[in-house]
Amino acid sequence: MEPEIQTLLAGLPILVILVLMLGFRWSAASAGSAGLLLTVVLATLAFGFGTRVLPELGMTGALAGALAEAVFGAATILWIIFPALCIYELQQASGAITRIQNAIGNLSADPRLTALLIAWFFALFMEGAAGFGTAAALAAPFLVSMGFGKVESVTIVLIGHGIGVSFGAIGTPILPLVAASPFSALELSTSIAAYHGLLGLLMAFFVMLFINQAVPREVTLHRSVWFWTFAAAVLFLLPYYLIARYVGPELPTLGGALVGAGIFVAGLLLWRKHQGTDRARYQQPQGIGELARAGAPYLVLIGLILLTRLIPPIQGTLSSIVLQWQFTVFEGRVAYLYHPGTLLFISFIGGAWWQRKLLGSKMKAELAGAMSRALRRLVPVALALAAMLGLSRIMVHSQMIETLAISAAASAGSLWPLFAPFVGVLGTFVTGSATASNILFSEFQQASAERSGHSALALQGAQGFGAAIGNLIAPHNIIAASAVVGLSGKEGEVLRRTLHVTLVYTLLGGLLALFVFA
Repeated sequence: MEPEIQTLLAGLPILVILVLMLGFRWSAASAGSAGLLLTVVLATLAFGFGTRVLPELGMTGALAGALAEAVFGAATILWIIFPALCIYELQQASGAITRIQNAIGNLSADPRLTALLIAWFFALFMEGAAGFGTAAALAAPFLVSMGFGKVESVTIVLIGHGIGVSFGAIGTPILPLVAASPFSALELSTSIAAYHGLLGLLMAFFVMLFINQAVPREVTLHRSVWFWTFAAAVLFLLPYYLIARYVGPELPTLGGALVGAGIFVAGLLLWRKHQGTDRARYQQPQGIGELARAGAPYLVLIGLILLTRLIPPIQGTLSSIVLQWQFTVFEGRVAYLYHPGTLLFISFIGGAWWQRKLLGSKMKAELAGAMSRALRRLVPVALALAAMLGLSRIMVHSQMIETLAISAAASAGSLWPLFAPFVGVLGTFVTGSATASNILFSEFQQASAERSGHSALALQGAQGFGAAIGNLIAPHNIIAASAVVGLSGKEGEVLRRTLHVTLVYTLLGGLLALFVFA
């Protein structure tokens, strides 16, 4: 088969997914099912999956192994979505979400600034601490409760957390880059942070642009919002880069969000203090105890995250207890006690106990009701995830993704650094994980740099940069975030909004790689 035709066939499932979701507005479940069917046909007939590739397993064994990985992967993602949904349902039942909304609203009469605090600092903090879809699953419901549309809420949060993914889950995505290259973790984190440090301001402005479009026009708005957007970007990006440059990859996102949020909130309070004409708009301040009770599930979660991620003996013990399986090249592994879903579920139960005064004598009934409503909402989400992940694992194991990457590098020649970040985006679009994207393509980026004579460190940085931004358009991530706010079936609407942001930001990263770093 001609290389050009093979490349076209390798990219056809991705093209079909995009056309069906963007052009025909199909749901992720429907588009994913069509894409999965096409992938099975192409992988077996055009790429020899089970014959030339993994011939010892045969077609049935190869497909079964890939689909087993998909089901296992879907289960690990659903274990995040389910407790996140439970927390959301509990917060609605107890009225806690309204109390939190009022408290956050007291920081500023302009809802855009409170939305920025949630979609930027809170989402980045959760990404840095837990990763794996936790940020969007927890932050998007806050925006919905403030009156933002569901599509807009998911879009805003996906964009807001994007640059933090490079160092999400305490630096997990960096590990494959370290393993595949001669560079230290500090060198790689510095390289990746340089891309985001120069371009991250644009992402903050994209967040505010979408917030602006979603705010009802009858709401009184302040003209200084763009100053606060600039301030929010700098307050996160400066500590983010410094930690990446001088400390390492574990804490840039988490530390940048904590430091930046603290200064940002203090600034908002000082600003509010000098706005005498706006004081009547603020709610009566709540007591610390009442506010803590309303935010109980989130406070428990933050405590668990800091305990399990930042204390090495606890981190090492929990992360070493794993459930795993392997069938030749196919495998699945999850550290179930360390998994964000487990922490979310403990936070759900602990938060309910803390809120027992709000729930009253019906606490057990409210717990059961929250879990029941969450389970009912999981069914269409599970189908969509299984389809998308099935497509992903077959494309990876049949070497369709590798074919696309190699063809792109060969065609680009000396311009390869311009396209290197797009490979990272492609990996995350298909797998739904920046870590998985780096596992797929870190060695490829290293070899491409050596063949082309470009800086290997710059291309590895471009890979880590692109892999993070791919989260904005990865169907798995859109499905997970949409599920929590009850948006299943309209994932294409979100993808339509995040796609152009992804393309612009990635292109600028490629230009940096080509003309500045490589």
